[in-house]
Amino acid sequence: MEAYYNCLSCMNKKVRILTVDRKEYAGTIVNVDRENVYLRREARGGGVKTSAFFPSFNNEIITLSLFTLLAIALL
Repeated sequence: MEAYYNCLSCMNKKVRILTVDRKEYAGTIVNVDRENVYLRREARGGGVKTSAFFPSFNNEIITLSLFTLLAIALL
């Protein structure tokens, strides 16, 4: 439950999340439920990419299980 409340307090803020398997994710927390945190990943390369043929992945939202979170740090 502690991870849930930590994520709620970081809603709409830039964070770096470390999971128990030592993977790091950086982005903005856009939603939290009792099982998952939803993170909008930061744009790669620092620029905006657009294409008529390929979708842009700059606003990619990933789902992380609250049970795998090890640490959350505000950026």
